[in-house]
Amino acid sequence: MSIYEMIRDHMDKSVPFATVTGVELVEVSPERGVARLAKRPEVENHIQTLHAGAMFTLGEAASGAALGGVLGDQLMAARPVAADASIKYLKTGKTDLTATAVANSDAEAIRKQLEEVGKVVFDINVAITDAEDVTVAEWW
Repeated sequence: MSIYEMIRDHMDKSVPFATVTGVELVEVSPERGVARLAKRPEVENHIQTLHAGAMFTLGEAASGAALGGVLGDQLMAARPVAADASIKYLKTGKTDLTATAVANSDAEAIRKQLEEVGKVVFDINVAITDAEDVTVAEWW
């Protein structure tokens, strides 16, 4: 099992709120984190689209997966902390959703700075798309 598979498995089991909402981590890699959320009544709002909070949780899970992928084998030595998060809802979520998160800096450069300086700050941007690959929200 690769370090990225281990990180994905650990994150899938260790974030209770994401588990309750049904968020599934699909990919953890140095390039990106991908998470999915199936549309079902438990995560819908009063108009039967995906609830804004569930969409935020999906973006946060993908962001965490991207962070895990960027840090790779340095993740356990780091103390990652989110400093800020924002979401812009562009359309209603009427289908299953996929969130794809990407760091704004190269993973190797981030790991090098963490190793040399002892800390690093970087942004992760997330696009949340529907089943037709239309962006319904942007998370950063």
